[in-house]
Amino acid sequence: MIDSIIVRKTQQMSGAWHGLFGTVRRVMHAPLGALGLFLVVFVLISAIGADWWSTHEPNQINVRAAFASPSLEHFLGTDQLGRDIFSRVLVGGQIALKVSLISIGVALLIGLTLGLIAGFGPRWVDNILMLLFDSVRSFPTVMFALAVVTLFGPSLTTIMIIVIVTQIPIYGRMVRSQTLALKNSEFILTERAIGAGFFRIIFVHMLPNVIGPLLILASMDIPFVITIEAGLSFLGMGVRPPTPSWGTILNDGYSYIYNSPWPVIAGGIPVILTTLGFTFLGESLRDVFDPKLRKDA
Repeated sequence: MIDSIIVRKTQQMSGAWHGLFGTVRRVMHAPLGALGLFLVVFVLISAIGADWWSTHEPNQINVRAAFASPSLEHFLGTDQLGRDIFSRVLVGGQIALKVSLISIGVALLIGLTLGLIAGFGPRWVDNILMLLFDSVRSFPTVMFALAVVTLFGPSLTTIMIIVIVTQIPIYGRMVRSQTLALKNSEFILTERAIGAGFFRIIFVHMLPNVIGPLLILASMDIPFVITIEAGLSFLGMGVRPPTPSWGTILNDGYSYIYNSPWPVIAGGIPVILTTLGFTFLGESLRDVFDPKLRKDA
């Protein structure tokens, strides 16, 4: 009995790994997918290993070396205070990924839960949740972000709260629509007929069918969140100086662009590469998981 259970679990794990490697192969087969995966891995490695890759202390001031051009000592030059831009860009990547991954992860979990409740629960609960989602989405994201920052002050926590609140309705609505489409399908009705419980239907049948499109949408939302963080930091309403952020680097570079163009270039390129990487990867994953869009279908 125990041996059969172990064999079954081993087969399930082997099948999961096989499916993962198969997905990676399909993504790598598409040129844009391979490029997106490379850019995403590159950004992740550079951000996670920022403490090892940094050549200088990000906030170390050396006024005598202000506005230095790229060299072997300073790979991307220095800013108006002589701080090493390369090190600040790496640490700024940590902040960007921290804000995006944590906020998107929390919003995805809450949106998934509320969407399942709205789609599978009673009608009055669905109506209340839809009214709540519509109320939140009625505010323009940028205006809502500026209002929240003005009330509670600029900080990483404030930015993450803004992203979580504005993204929950998007994920909740998507999961609700998927759940409603599956709610009256034959295999769900069959499970109900044989006496399957609520939690079995949700976790065994509903969740595996709605999580794939949701993860694809979340991966394509990460560049949007990074842009929000960089934009608020650029306006002085995000990360507070001297903490390095791609937005603050761009702001400093814009203020002193006639002295040196390197801060603007160094602050803009990571945002562009990250946006392209996650967008290409998300589109490739969508093509892989959606049979209607798969080119080899």
